[in-house]
Amino acid sequence: MCTGKCSRCVAVTLYPLAVISIICNIVLFFPNGEIKYAQDGHITEEVKYMGGLVGGGIMVLIPALHIHLTGSQGCCGNRCGMFLSILFAAVGVVGALYSLAVAAVALQNGPLCKAFFIWNTPFKDKDAKYLTDDDKWVVCTEPKNIVSFHIGLFATLVATSCLQLILCAVQMINGLFGCLCGTCSKKGVI
Repeated sequence: MCTGKCSRCVAVTLYPLAVISIICNIVLFFPNGEIKYAQDGHITEEVKYMGGLVGGGIMVLIPALHIHLTGSQGCCGNRCGMFLSILFAAVGVVGALYSLAVAAVALQNGPLCKAFFIWNTPFKDKDAKYLTDDDKWVVCTEPKNIVSFHIGLFATLVATSCLQLILCAVQMINGLFGCLCGTCSKKGVI
């Protein structure tokens, strides 16, 4: 496959992953679709780090745009453009790693919830068995279903971050080949 086509494929795949990361992070601010928890400061600490919005979102979306342009014919579809795509893909790797780290810590610590009439993180500093043992979830009385909400969205962020990490690493290798060998963008090649 041509390095230009590979760049376009990587970029087109990164776009929805970045959007999913952004949406997950925004939704995490509103458990049960209510704003009162965010207003009262009863949001899990890792949500405020905005790993999905900044790391998996913006820090991947901007490189994806450049990588897409690199795969197109024109000013960026040359050896210099491919070299720059390596640098932009490295920014994407950093963003994906940030999102992955924040999501993994959030899954380890568990959600902030009202447990025994006190707002705390009841699963923090304990084993992560709460992830699979839904009998323990009843300790969180408010917001309703916060544990499944928390696990679902942060697990989605882990999955999207891993995919972003792989794709950006692939683009770094592809960019290296494109920088050394050219983008094979000839007339008639799309």
